[in-house]
Formats: sequence, C-alpha cells, structure tokens
Amino acid sequence: MNTTSTTDLPSEEELKERAADLIRSQSTMTLATALENKAWAAPVYYVDIDFLFYFFSSPSSRHILEALESKTASAAVFHPSDKWKDIQGIQMSGSIKPVGPGWEAAKALRAYLRKFPFTGDFFGKKKILDLQDFSKTFRVKLYRFRPTRLLYMDNRIQFGFRAEIPLSP
Repeated sequence: MNTTSTTDLPSEEELKERAADLIRSQSTMTLATALENKAWAAPVYYVDIDFLFYFFSSPSSRHILEALESKTASAAVFHPSDKWKDIQGIQMSGSIKPVGPGWEAAKALRAYLRKFPFTGDFFGKKKILDLQDFSKTFRVKLYRFRPTRLLYMDNRIQFGFRAEIPLSP
C-alpha cells in the first residue's frame, strides 16, 4: 500500500528536472510508428537538446518511412530496472522530421559526438566532422523527434505515478 499524499509529490519544476535528468542519463530511445494497422518499434541512439530528440537513421528504415507518411510517432525512454518500485520512464507522442544542414544540425551533431564519442573513431585522424561526412560514412540522415506531449512516470514517487511535463511551443 502506498501512503504518499499529494502534498508529498514533487513540484512541476522538480518533475521537469527529474524528466530531463532521466533523458540525459539514457542513450537509447524506442520510436514507435503505425501505418495501415501495422505497428512498429525501433530503438535508436539519441541526444536531446531542450526536449528535442535528435537521432540518425536510414532514410529507408520502416520507422522513418511510416513516421513521415503518417506525420506522427511516439517514443519512450526508460531507466532499466529489475524492481517494479524503481521503474522510471518517459512516454511521448509527437512527430519526426529530417534535419538538413545548418546551425541546428551542427549543434545536434556536436552534442551527438560528445554523448557518443566512439562514433568519431570511424573517421580516423580527421578531427573536423560535419553532417555530410557523418551521413555519408554511416549512410544515414539526421532526424528530430519533437514531442507534443511528454509524460514522466516514476514508481519511486508512488505506484503508477505519471505526470505531464509542459513543453515550450
């Protein structure tokens, strides 16, 4: 039995910070799409910048094709746990769009290479990497998942606890 009262619950700002901490601490996001009554889920490495999620994927992958056609997707990020009391996660709905060359792509690529430094190993001694080099080497494109709704769940607060995190427009 959980005896947490509403007065013991974290504030909206604390919940937003907990959600951001969880997002920053993880590396894999599961994307989910559906088209013609067929659902699909795919894990991707991601980097977030102010609750925008950047990832690389093949332009011909099923999750990309379906997300671009349906103009909708959902995503989940969670902390692995073997105890139900420790389950924490993020559930989101939103959309996926390609990110072309420019300041947004450069910022996302820098953040991605900081979070996943091993990807730089594929470029040998070349120190300056750009989106074109990265895309050509891995045969991928940069995409952005923009959530329109983000829910933070945390069984450490109370069983089944879930709160919507307000997002900037």
